[in-house]
Amino acid sequence: MTTKTTNLIYWIATTVFAALMIFSAVGGLQPSEQSIKIIHDMLGYPVYFIQYISIAKLIGSIVILIPGLNRSLKEWAYAGLFFDLAGAIYSGVASSATFDPMMLTMLIWILPGIISYYYWHKKSGRSLEGKLLQTA
Repeated sequence: MTTKTTNLIYWIATTVFAALMIFSAVGGLQPSEQSIKIIHDMLGYPVYFIQYISIAKLIGSIVILIPGLNRSLKEWAYAGLFFDLAGAIYSGVASSATFDPMMLTMLIWILPGIISYYYWHKKSGRSLEGKLLQTA
């Protein structure tokens, strides 16, 4: 695969992932009735958490979009965004006490993030596979 193709896949996946995360954060900056109903009433989180997690998602999304930024900062941003998505899936399943097949739609949100993360490592010349082997 050429460097141009790698960069193209990276930027498409990163833009889509960041856009999805920003889209999910906007409603919580000034918590609307709908976000309060979902996050507080259905999931049981405190209302102040809505704005906090929304700001964190915005910051993480911005960080992954800035080229050449500190590697550790990007790693933390990716981790935080994935923890947010994992927490959303877990909260949805735990609050309903059953598995709702609609939770599988979260894969639509996670997949561009996985592709972005993989190609970020690939384009920066650091093999993700080598990194995984070193930690094992």
